[in-house]
Amino acid sequence: MKTLRILALVHDHLVPPADTSGIDVREAEWKMEYDVTETLKEMGHDVRVLGLHDELRTIRPTVASFKPHIVFNLMEAFAGVPTFDQNVVSFLELLRLPYTGCNPRGLMLARDKALSKKLLAYHRIAVPEFLVVRRGARPRLPRRLGFPLIVKSLFFEASTGISQASVVEHDEQLARRVQFIHDSLGTAAIVEQFIDGREMYVGILGNQRLAAFPVWEMSFSGMPENRWRIATERVKWSTTYQKRHGIMTDAAPLDEASARQIQRIARRTYRTLDLSGYARIDFRMDGDGRVYVLEANPNPNLAYGEDFAESAEVSGLSYERLLARILALGLHWDPERTG
Repeated sequence: MKTLRILALVHDHLVPPADTSGIDVREAEWKMEYDVTETLKEMGHDVRVLGLHDELRTIRPTVASFKPHIVFNLMEAFAGVPTFDQNVVSFLELLRLPYTGCNPRGLMLARDKALSKKLLAYHRIAVPEFLVVRRGARPRLPRRLGFPLIVKSLFFEASTGISQASVVEHDEQLARRVQFIHDSLGTAAIVEQFIDGREMYVGILGNQRLAAFPVWEMSFSGMPENRWRIATERVKWSTTYQKRHGIMTDAAPLDEASARQIQRIARRTYRTLDLSGYARIDFRMDGDGRVYVLEANPNPNLAYGEDFAESAEVSGLSYERLLARILALGLHWDPERTG
């Protein structure tokens, strides 16, 4: 790939410092941003980092002076609102700027967990039964839903707001947890049938032609018996907690037919939700081997050593080659020729 001028859009509080001396980058909140931008520089590209919070006007003058070939989009929200990331990408499209990652329509469909589940169910892709409880409303369970249930934010990702208390076993716990989501995150709550079983992920890379990475699994082998085996916020982000309970992710031990089936479902999910660039599809497999799509995560964590990059490595894509592929997909994406 030729040398590119790359404008990296990141959250303003996640701009990596110019000098990382004395800092353990592995534990830094901005590790992904650092890994991506530093690797792109090492690959020979001219990289400029622009931090954003709630103001788009800084993009235009930066683009005018820097004249990037492509924007590497590392924004996961705008002004603290997760569903606004689609608007940032829409703005880039209006500026006729190539960008990495998912298109606005795919972001809109995937970020709304209820809407994405309805679309997947229509296409006969198995998803857990669910109920949406809007802010100010109380949960009233239909007959198809029975305890245990898991309560999440309708829009937030990265296990935000998920803890052991998210799995509820009776009406009082359910009402309390729904209220917690309403009050602490300010979003509607989605109440899902809890699928007790194995937690798996599949990374997908591509626009029209899709590559599915090996099935990845989160192991909870060291968790105490009285804990739910779920990817809570602490499980996802606390390395101390992971080490204490032996929580790790690695290639899933599956027979070839099962692995191919899950990868096939992942590709179908990606296409159904009109995703592009790259994404991670999250699954649960119950004790009878039935596979359910939990959600699709466009633009997942790209940090070196995280699930997406690790599964790419196992499939033969080094971290540098993975970023190069993501850049190439962004350069070849044409918003005017979708569908």
